[in-house]
This record gives sequence, structure tokens and C-alpha cells, in this order.
Amino acid sequence: MRILLIGGTWFLGKAIARTALSAGHHVTTFNRGRSAPDLAGVTAVHGDRTDIDDLNRLALHGPWDMAIDTSASEMAPRQVLSGARALEPVTDRYVYVSTVNAYRGWPNEPLTEASPVYDAPPDADRDYGADEGGPAHYGKQKAGCEGAASAEFGERLTILRPGVILGPGEYVGRLPWWLNRCARGGSILAPGAPDKLIQPIDVRDVAAFALAAPAGAFNLAGPRGRDRMVDFLTACLSATGSSGRLVFASDAALVAHRVKQWTELPLWRTNPGTWAVDTAKAQASGLTCRPLADTVADTWTWMQSDDAPVKHPRWEEHGIDPAREGQILAGL
Repeated sequence: MRILLIGGTWFLGKAIARTALSAGHHVTTFNRGRSAPDLAGVTAVHGDRTDIDDLNRLALHGPWDMAIDTSASEMAPRQVLSGARALEPVTDRYVYVSTVNAYRGWPNEPLTEASPVYDAPPDADRDYGADEGGPAHYGKQKAGCEGAASAEFGERLTILRPGVILGPGEYVGRLPWWLNRCARGGSILAPGAPDKLIQPIDVRDVAAFALAAPAGAFNLAGPRGRDRMVDFLTACLSATGSSGRLVFASDAALVAHRVKQWTELPLWRTNPGTWAVDTAKAQASGLTCRPLADTVADTWTWMQSDDAPVKHPRWEEHGIDPAREGQILAGL
């Protein structure tokens, strides 16, 4: 199969490229060639996806059986629309990687693929939804991007809506922070109830599904009811060989201390829909999820390798200051 991968050098894109190459597919990557090198074995085309001339030049390298778009997280809907329009004549199927943020109800409500997404025109610019700010702005942008891809590919479109993706190559810094914190040992501030259910998904499992998924929209997350916060943190201790001790603080205590949810203690959020994402449709279509402990262990192994993470501003957003952590622990 001939695959076009828009992106291909970071985290998910790199995992898809590696999975596709190992399966014997011919992979063309399209990116600016600035952030990280392309994998050996791909046909690399360098250009800017916001430049119509570069998009038209890319189209000359087709045709492709499938295009997978992993690099649109900062793109406005109208930019996704122009890219899809340029590629539609030379691409049989289009896979757009969106996010659960496109749903109006995330993170406050349980989600299925039937849950309503934000309204946004497919030709919206970056300012659309900015008056609402924060999650609503981002959610409207992603929903608009979905609409842009749909406008060009219709029934030949696959939309993937992952929640939290972890694993080797992560540039956001959630799991790496927890691994580094556990490796330091001592008393470790652990968030919420130990048996709180969570649903992170391994990047390699998302990659495998992206290559095999049929048309339609799919939520991607870990199996509901399988993994608990204590299991995740215990796996971090085990992977790092740490003798650290987990000290769980209740949601109420952390809120009282004004701990920033989602960042100071990564993966901790009190919103009831955060980890209530139904993935039955994806599982019925072939999604399989490896054990979370394997994701944790493999990420620690990667962190000790020469394959250093891509520098990204989000890495610095995550983690609580040690002095602040100590103060909270002292009051428990």
C-alpha cells in the first residue's frame, strides 16, 4: 500500500511511519524537515502545509492509497481544507487525527461517537471560537478541521478522536515526568483516589489502528474499567526500580491547595468525563490495547536511549515543584 503521512517525525507520526514500514508499505512523509529527521526508508518530501504551492508540488508525488494527517494540531480548519482539496484527486482515503476535545461534552460528560461535536465552519480561520477561549476554542478548531476533511473526502474519511496518548517518543511530557519523579524516590504525592479509573492509550496502538481503520469516526482510549491510577503509578515505580512511596491525596485536598489540574500532577483531573470515553466501536473494528505497564516500561527504556525527545514547550508545563510537593505532603 502507498501511504502519505503528513508529519511523520514526531511521536504519533513517527510511530505510524515505523509501523507502516515494518508492514512493507511504501511511505511518503511530508513535513518542513525542521523538527526531527525522517525515518530511514521513507520517501521524504519537505514543504509547508500552509503553502498551496508546496501542497500542489506534494500532489505530484501521488497517487496514494491513504493519507494520514497527524500534524494538524495547530492548523486552522481552512488550512486543513486547502490541503485536503489539493490531495483529494490523488488520494483514495484520508485519515484525520482529531481529538476528544472536538466534543462539546469533554471533559464533563461520558462520550460516545454519537455525542455532539462543536459547530465550526470548514473554512474557519484561527480566530474562530477565540472569544470563548481555552478548551472551547481548541475544540471548535478541531471540529472545524474534521468538517474540512469531510467536505473533500466524504465517505472516504476516517476521523480518529484519541484521548491521552502515551508511550515512547512522547513530547508532551506527562508520562516522562511521572517516571522521572518516581525515579527520584521518597514520598511521592499521588493524585486522587488510588482506584480512580484512567484511560491512556499507547501511541503504537493508535498507530496500528490508524493504518487499518475503516471509514467513520472512532474514539481511541484505553479500555474502560481496566486501569487505575494506582496501577499506573506502581508501574512507574517498577519500571524505574524506585523504592519511592506513593502518598495519595484526595481530590478535595489537592483542589484546596490549588494544584493545577492536568499539568502539576499530570493525568489528574476531577471532571467526571475525563476518563469516560466509550471505545466499543473502535474495538469492534480492530483496536487492541497493550497493557499499560508495558507502555510505562517501554517509555522508560526509550528515555534512557539516545533517541532523545523532541524539544517542545509543553514539556515544561508538566510537574509540580518539589518544594510545593513537600509542603502539601507535610499537611496530609
